Amino acid sequence: MSAKALELAVRRGALDERIASQRALLAQQTAGIEQLCAGGDTLLHGVDWLKQYPAVAGVAAFAFVLIRPRRAWRWAGRGFVLWRGWRSVRRWVGVGR
Repeated sequence: MSAKALELAVRRGALDERIASQRALLAQQTAGIEQLCAGGDTLLHGVDWLKQYPAVAGVAAFAFVLIRPRRAWRWAGRGFVLWRGWRSVRRWVGVGR
């Protein structure tokens, strides 16, 4: 093996060690984010389930209106304000044109 090839092999070994230590450090630093992403995934699975079974959401909303009509109107108003705000933000950003 030539001196240049030996030097390149040693350099590659050092870089491989550096990469491995950086990966370990990154995995350690992002451990908390992993739990947060898992929670987001669970939420998205729930939304997908509701998209498959929209009647469940309708029945739940109807029951909520029957049990607590004032609270239902209050939440409906809040939801309407949030929906309008979201549409305004999307229009302002230029998404969904």
